[in-house]
Amino acid sequence: MIKNSAYYIQLENKFNAHNYHPLPVVIERGQGIYVWDVEGKQYYDCLSAYSAVNQGHCHPKIIEALTEQAKKLTLTSRAFHNNLLGEYAEFVCDFFGYEKLLPMNTGVEGGETAIKICRKWAYEIKGIPANEAKIVFAKNNFWGRTIAAVSSSTDPNSYTNFGPFTPGFETIPYNDLNALEEILSKGNVAGFMVEPIQGEAGVVVPDEGYLSKAYQICKKYNVLFIADEVQTGIARTGKLLASDYENVKPDILILGKALGGGVFPVSAVLTHQAIMDVIKPGEHGSTFGGNPLACAVAMAALKVVKDENLADNAFKMGEIFRNRLSAIASPLIETVRGKGLLNAAVIKPFGDGKTAYHICLELKENGLLAKQTHDHIIRFAPPLVINEQEVNKCCDIIEQTILRNSD
Repeated sequence: MIKNSAYYIQLENKFNAHNYHPLPVVIERGQGIYVWDVEGKQYYDCLSAYSAVNQGHCHPKIIEALTEQAKKLTLTSRAFHNNLLGEYAEFVCDFFGYEKLLPMNTGVEGGETAIKICRKWAYEIKGIPANEAKIVFAKNNFWGRTIAAVSSSTDPNSYTNFGPFTPGFETIPYNDLNALEEILSKGNVAGFMVEPIQGEAGVVVPDEGYLSKAYQICKKYNVLFIADEVQTGIARTGKLLASDYENVKPDILILGKALGGGVFPVSAVLTHQAIMDVIKPGEHGSTFGGNPLACAVAMAALKVVKDENLADNAFKMGEIFRNRLSAIASPLIETVRGKGLLNAAVIKPFGDGKTAYHICLELKENGLLAKQTHDHIIRFAPPLVINEQEVNKCCDIIEQTILRNSD
């Protein structure tokens, strides 16, 4: 039996849950900004595993940290101390300017953790009556697919037939300060959880000043400002955090994805001592959270971001990318938007009902991997180690693909 792409896709379809609709490509290995399929064809990776591979595939310093730690100790659970958790917590707190860290594994666990901390703070510090605390989210948010996450979702694909839902969640329009003030003024609001740029919604960038003014409104009503930087953080948008564009210091910061350097699931919730200290032993945790392998990997991953100036590179390469795509003379592209190397092109439907998905299929044939979201939007997010020549090559492929479909 020939184990080619068709074989692996058929095998996956037969035995794996059909909870994703991936492009028909079977990736076997990766290095830097490139991946190769099982037939040996090379592609530019313009998704970076939804920004989990900011440092590039298989970065040697991260792989070295992974393998060296794996030889010594991988897991103890939190029933015992390990020699890396304290060092890791101090390193990450110093890196981002916080006092306390709670370690978890996945981005959605980070979101769940932030909400639990926020609610407990609301009852014990702010004084909201028991079980009446509300968490406010922006519409079109996306932070995962747990019951709590889909309870805050306004996307029918996420919540249909998964109820009943978690109570105490309210949604307001994104980028709407009046709506935020109105709901906060009604009382009993513990926190406002928001993506600085909405990723899964299609790289939706809010008006300049939105984050800083939203933060000020939260301070006015003694509400915690929770920044979901799982996708936008760790240099992706051209700053260490997307919140840095407006000098906003979130009360609670959620990190994930690239914190694990693309090789291990690592997430973290960062806040100040007065907030974090509401959590006591036995009230929250994870068997794998804070494991020594994750600690070693995450510290190496952040060192790479700093040592290789990936935020600056993302800022510069993002400018080139958006300028190139905006210059494509095609009616198929409605708009190009983004910050740093988190970008999107909005595609008009064309020829016999074709959508952004069909452009992604052609991009794949032409050696570039990207993925559509919401049918009409293509998100472009290559690893942050990409250089100018490689950015222009990616743009050449995108331009040629778009123009071939514009006739």
